[in-house]
Amino acid sequence: MVGRITVRGPVAAACCVALLVVGPASVRAPILTRERGGPVWVGTWESPVATATANGCVDCTIRDVVHTSVGGRALRVRLSNVFGTAPLRVGHTTVALPAGGGTRVAPGTLRQVRFHGRASVSVAPGREAVSDPVHLRVPAAHDLFVTTYTPGYATPLSLHPIGLRRSLVVSGTDAADAVDSGLFPTVTHSGHIVSGVDVTGGGARGAVIALGDSITDGYRSTDGADHRWTDVLATRLARGPRPLAVLNAGIGGNRILIGGGSRGEPALQRLDRDVLSRPGVRTVIVLEGINDIHLAPRQRDPARITAGLAAIAARAHARGLRVVGGTLTPFAGCVYYSPSEELVRRAVNTWIRRSGTFDAVIDFDALVRDPADPRRLFPPYDSGDHLHPNDAGYAAMGNGVDLGAL
Repeated sequence: MVGRITVRGPVAAACCVALLVVGPASVRAPILTRERGGPVWVGTWESPVATATANGCVDCTIRDVVHTSVGGRALRVRLSNVFGTAPLRVGHTTVALPAGGGTRVAPGTLRQVRFHGRASVSVAPGREAVSDPVHLRVPAAHDLFVTTYTPGYATPLSLHPIGLRRSLVVSGTDAADAVDSGLFPTVTHSGHIVSGVDVTGGGARGAVIALGDSITDGYRSTDGADHRWTDVLATRLARGPRPLAVLNAGIGGNRILIGGGSRGEPALQRLDRDVLSRPGVRTVIVLEGINDIHLAPRQRDPARITAGLAAIAARAHARGLRVVGGTLTPFAGCVYYSPSEELVRRAVNTWIRRSGTFDAVIDFDALVRDPADPRRLFPPYDSGDHLHPNDAGYAAMGNGVDLGAL
C-alpha cells in the first residue's frame, strides 16, 4: 500500500517479480512525431509503463525522480494512461531540479508544465499526453523532479513496477509546488504516470534505446544509484562532443512472445509505443528472450524466439534504425533452470551471433559468464539469484559495449 495506491500481490521470487494487476489486454498510444519547423527533440529518459495500480489515488500528488542521460535547454514530459481503465485527469504538473542531489528543490528551478497551454489535462485510456515545451536548462546525468497532482476520484494509475528510485506520495492535497520533498510522507519504489522526458537544444545527436526485461531494467542493482548497464553505457556515451542519449525500455519479466501482469505487453506488441515512436532514436539494442525460456509457459522451441527477434529487427530496420542484438546471459543455479532450457538459450545465442539479422552483436553472455562454467554467471557478478547481475555485473555489461557498434 502506497498512500491510496495499491498494486495487488507483489511477489519477489528467486528469479523474477510478479504482480497481479488490472488493465486492458491490449492498448495503444500515439506515435510521437517531430513538429514541422519546431525544435528537434531527443528522449533523455524513459520508464515504460507495464501495468496499473489496483485502485488509483484520490487527490494525490506523486513526485517521481528521473535521471537524465543528456541535457538540454528545454524539456517536455510524457504522461501515460496506457493501462488505465478510465480517463486520467492530471490537474497540476511541475518539474524542478533537486538542490545538491537532495530532497529540496534547487532555488529558481521550479517550472509549471502546460498541456496545450493549460495546467490540467485529461488522458484517455490507452493513450499518452505530451506537454508543451518547458524552458529549464537540464544538465546531463542529473536528477529531475516531475510532480503530478491527480484530483478527484480514483482511477487506476499506469506504472513502471521496478522503479529503483524512491518516488514520493502525499494524499489529499496538491503539493506539486512543494519546495521540500520531505513534505511527502509516503515512499514507493515504482514510477507512476510519467513515462518519459525529452530535451532539446543540448547538442545530442540522437538516442540509443534498450529493449529488454529485468536485466535491462536493472533489477537487483543498488536502489537509487543508477547502476543499470544502460546507466553505465550512458556515462560513456556522454563524454563525446555530440553525445548520444540512452533510453531504458526494460520491463521486469518482459518476454518477446507472451505478455500479461506486471510483465507488460510482449516486446513484439509494445515495440511501436515503447521504442520506435520515441524521439531521436537512432539505434535499438535488443536483449530479450530469457523469460520466454524460463518462465511458464516455457518456450522450448528456439525457432519461435529467434523468429520474434527477427521480426523486431525487421520492424526497426523498416524505420531506418540500426539494430544491435544482445546475447542471452546465463542462469544456471536459478530456481527455474534446467539443462533443456540451457540448450534453448545456447541455440538462440548461436542464431544471434551468426544469423546476420542484426547490424552488430553485443555478446553479453561472454561478458558475464563464469569461465569455469559458462552456464553460470561469474560469481563476482552474481546478485545471488543466479539470473540477475549485481552492480559489478551490470558495469561489465555497460563497459563491454563496443561504442562503434552503436
